[in-house]
Amino acid sequence: MAIIGTLFFIFGFVTWLNGSLIPFLRILCDLNEFQAFFVTFVFYIAYTVMALPMSLILRKTGYRNGMAIGLGIMGAAALIFIPAAQTGSFGVFLLALFGLGAGLTILQTASNPYVVKVGPVESAATRIAIMGIINKSAGVLAPLAFTALVLSGLSDFNSQAVASLEGEARAALLDSVANRLIMPYVYMAGLLFLLVGLVKFSGLPEIEEDTAADSEARSGVWQFPQVVLGALALFAYVGVEVIAGDTIGLYGEELGVANFASLTSYTMVFMVVGYLLGVVCIPRWISQQQALTGSAIAGSLCVLGVLFSSAESSVMAGALWGWSGIPMVPDTIFFVALMGLAHALVWPTVWPLALEGLGKFTAQGSALLIMGIAGGAIVPLVFGKLAAVSGTVLNGYWVALPCYLFILFYALKGHRIRSW
Repeated sequence: MAIIGTLFFIFGFVTWLNGSLIPFLRILCDLNEFQAFFVTFVFYIAYTVMALPMSLILRKTGYRNGMAIGLGIMGAAALIFIPAAQTGSFGVFLLALFGLGAGLTILQTASNPYVVKVGPVESAATRIAIMGIINKSAGVLAPLAFTALVLSGLSDFNSQAVASLEGEARAALLDSVANRLIMPYVYMAGLLFLLVGLVKFSGLPEIEEDTAADSEARSGVWQFPQVVLGALALFAYVGVEVIAGDTIGLYGEELGVANFASLTSYTMVFMVVGYLLGVVCIPRWISQQQALTGSAIAGSLCVLGVLFSSAESSVMAGALWGWSGIPMVPDTIFFVALMGLAHALVWPTVWPLALEGLGKFTAQGSALLIMGIAGGAIVPLVFGKLAAVSGTVLNGYWVALPCYLFILFYALKGHRIRSW
């Protein structure tokens, strides 16, 4: 569990670095909102493209060796950021991001079943929530580290400031900032290669596939509605999770929020609070199904808060942390961050509900659920298109509402369906 916890920290740090990278690359590579969200599209589509090939690698190498391979792929991908920054090529940045996503695919496919099967299924959501706390704590640190290493001393680095410069002055500023991007990914590559050795020579046990009477009568994982619909629920969830974490900086930059590059940390803090509530409450006071239902309803209300609350007032943030000295944010930004708290328990609760009764198809079901991470590619791209067409980031948040409603369907009925 300690080794898996370390891997979940890496998942979070690598994944939520994108929230800071999107507004940064938008300025650096002169992109519109739709183009900027190819950062999330390429990163998360790797999960769909690579899930089944990576599950075959796991079958041949075993889980421990497969995890080491995944970490090695990620380390190599992190090094691609060096030529990407030096050339300023958006295409090379996307190649590096796809490599990171591909490496993460094999790690996610292997690690989540570990957490589900290491103890009683009734408390699986609690164990995944503990992993989520580790994961999102890394998500809090990632934007702060990015801001400190890349944007320190450049408080006026935004699209308006760059647009006001011309010729050599503009090129010099962009080159200077791009070169600062190299060191964070060099450090990341070094850490990943060290973890290859840690996992390779650890005592991490293999998962033994169990058998179930229900699974013996079925010929494939597609005959289990609960896992297919679960993958769609995760598709919707990862889409809104990425929107809450990766668009808040872009929205903040549009509204002129001074600390826009670190706003992803606000969402991550709320997600950690949500996971802590899950650890305390599940299954002691609420069931996994009840937690999922509450998450879907709360997420829907947060979307309405984003769309209809004030961009001028900071009443919500002032009431919650005005005493602390933490920078205030407008109410509409506050509700984007609060989405993190609302949907924090979706991932931990969908996994055990979806894998129930799969027996020998558990590994295939895990790969299918991992493919649902493609929602992080598709949904934000729709968000970016709505924002680009309407001329404001705000209207992109409409796409989150049907996502939460489908999660609500899965919580109330979808996870109970056992036959098509």
